[in-house]
Amino acid sequence: MLVLGIDPGTANTGYGVVERRGGRLLAHDGGVISTAPRTAPERRLAAIHARVSELLDEHAVDCVALEDLYFGANARSAFAVGQARGVVMLAAGQRGIPCAAYTPQQVKGAVCGSGRAAKDQVQRMVQTLLALPAPPTPDHAADALAVAVCHANRAPLAASIGSAA
Repeated sequence: MLVLGIDPGTANTGYGVVERRGGRLLAHDGGVISTAPRTAPERRLAAIHARVSELLDEHAVDCVALEDLYFGANARSAFAVGQARGVVMLAAGQRGIPCAAYTPQQVKGAVCGSGRAAKDQVQRMVQTLLALPAPPTPDHAADALAVAVCHANRAPLAASIGSAA
């Protein structure tokens, strides 16, 4: 199973490509799609869509896993994240690739064992789980890899439960 993990945002969208081969997890790619703050929102979203489309075509992933919206004190920020999630889902939908969503607490729990883990703890656990030489940076890329790891570890269980029902 090959998963594209996404940590969405209009300024910085983190991405990470993780493969589950047997019981092992392997990192294939990771980074950040950055857009300029003074660029019109529609152009920023178009840039995110274009790069995600390239990643989907390049890696031929089986699934896209996205971090779910977190509604904090800033509703404007939540709407922007929702728009970024939307263009990522559009790119996946155009290719018939299924999407899954996980809350930040689910991702942290799956990677660190605690939904309240700190960012540096997530980075160190992603490094360990993917046998990387150093913690992934920046944190948006680390978060995206964590989302991919979360899905790669949960999907086989979810499939088993679904087939048993």
